[in-house]
Amino acid sequence: MMELLCRDSEVHPTHSFLWRCNEKNFNNMTCNKAGTVETSLKKSPKFAKMAEKNKEKELVIIRDGKAISPHVPCTFIKKGDHLTVKYVKAVERPKKPVGAYVSLCRNKLPSNFVMFHVLTKGGKNIVRIMKNSALRAFQEISVYAYKGERVKVALKRDGRLHSSIFKKNFVLSNKSTSVITELSNPVDELNDETFQIILLDKSDPPLSLPGSLDEAYLMSNEDQGQSEAENNITVKQKLEPKEEMTPRNLMLEIPNSKRTQNQLCFQFEEFLKGIKTQVPMLSHFQNLFRVDFGQSTQMCNEVRTMKRLMCYSDSVCQVRINGHPAGSGFLLFSNYVFTNGHVVQDIYDENRCQLNERVSVHFSYESVDQAEGALDVLELVCFEMNPDVACGDWALLKLSDHQGLPPGLLEHIGFPPKDGGICIIGHPEGGVKKTDPCLIVPSQNRLHIVERHYRENQGPVQFVSRSFFEGVATSVHRKYFLTYESCFYYASSGSPVFDKHCNVVAMHSGGYIYRSANGETKSVIEFAHPLLGIIERLVIQMVVREKIPVLKEYLAFRYARHEIVMEGVKNLVEKENLIEFKNTVNNLLTVSNLNDVALNKFLKFFSQKHEHVPMEIS
Repeated sequence: MMELLCRDSEVHPTHSFLWRCNEKNFNNMTCNKAGTVETSLKKSPKFAKMAEKNKEKELVIIRDGKAISPHVPCTFIKKGDHLTVKYVKAVERPKKPVGAYVSLCRNKLPSNFVMFHVLTKGGKNIVRIMKNSALRAFQEISVYAYKGERVKVALKRDGRLHSSIFKKNFVLSNKSTSVITELSNPVDELNDETFQIILLDKSDPPLSLPGSLDEAYLMSNEDQGQSEAENNITVKQKLEPKEEMTPRNLMLEIPNSKRTQNQLCFQFEEFLKGIKTQVPMLSHFQNLFRVDFGQSTQMCNEVRTMKRLMCYSDSVCQVRINGHPAGSGFLLFSNYVFTNGHVVQDIYDENRCQLNERVSVHFSYESVDQAEGALDVLELVCFEMNPDVACGDWALLKLSDHQGLPPGLLEHIGFPPKDGGICIIGHPEGGVKKTDPCLIVPSQNRLHIVERHYRENQGPVQFVSRSFFEGVATSVHRKYFLTYESCFYYASSGSPVFDKHCNVVAMHSGGYIYRSANGETKSVIEFAHPLLGIIERLVIQMVVREKIPVLKEYLAFRYARHEIVMEGVKNLVEKENLIEFKNTVNNLLTVSNLNDVALNKFLKFFSQKHEHVPMEIS
């Protein structure tokens, strides 16, 4: 939880309170400087040591059986108050204070303080109101405020409530009298009252009334938070004694910012000088635009190509779990469907090798009023979910029926191109079947895409942290997947990716999702695993798991890239020294049916060892 510091230099009357952790005896804490309860506690070496040990957890402070926020100003704590501190599992990594989240600690008498209480469980039909579900172990939380503030401002500053309660018309219901208090009301009459949050109706909440504190200024980062600021930001109020406090007459001063200010002034002067030499710069940009326009023509497909893709789209399906969209997939061969491993990961019991929920596929879901065409999945034949391994996210599902199925796409697999246009076919957002023609982002251009998204999200308030983009930049350095910019986000995992020759070259698997400043869902870049690499790992698992009937069906389905896949499997077995695969092949050779020519040829191929040709030395 963030610490919201008041003016450190302001001396306030010395006061004492008692605190403890798990022990029976209390510790005395004397405070003589304005700050938060947490900063006061950190003056104790005992608490500081405990805080360092639990820095990845969320601090909870209990007073009179109610959880107060760690950033409650210490002046709210009365003499003789008994505090109990606990640490619970955090829903997100605890963040340091930043300029986007500032508490206005007013220099007012205690008579202007207000503390009211909120039940951690909402009213009827409200599933969750707390950001951290661990706080539901405490019946109530205490929220601090100052007279003149609105309820919504106090709740947002508290920071422990889920953001959804500010997006609908939620209100406070007095636990004793059932009297309703809207979030736009002042807090003046709420002191020491207990409320339950209820949903008045599903309409949008009313706008803040004139004269309320600027919520966007106070809580501009309520959804995502930030963790870059290393220095505490102090609010300096330059107001006359009777002057009204408004966001316009507040001045923010960032400590140690003189050097940054000088750098910005220098860069601005250099920018002004650069305007005079704008002609060659325009020429450079014009060349860039010509290149980009030329590349965009790669997304234009011939009509016959689109007709072939439409035929192949019949083999694309939606994967549903208990009737709800979970991902996309496609028929590989016979009655076996390919999808991503993470689509069914949560319902797959590896110990018993079975699915715990009903899974079905739908090949003909192309309009919203279509309700037929479901085919149940009998079993999960083979499965791998290892994102750190090349092509390690896939699952092979066996369908309940052979009849009426479209052709499999195994005979159309090919190598992923390094650049150019591709086409993805699947069910994004759990909707009807769609296509997305897009361009490959070559490996050398991936960092440029990340940098572009980072620049587009710079502003006075940064809604996406720099560390997020740094993590994406590190991840996209992996060479084993295909990258591109697509509009296929949720529930599209497992969609086949086709090249300009209508070869299915990869399986669409994911992207790097974030929410922009205007609340729009965006993705930095999307990726797919090469299908040939996945087939190699499928063959290895069919052998290791001794899925011989499935292996026979696969071998009976001859396709152009079969020999290439076999060589790839052999190299992978030798490279990773897969002893289990080798032993299974040898065991099967001794018991296999000699009449099955394809299976015996397959086993003998892998039982042969590579002969090393000696080098001639003169």
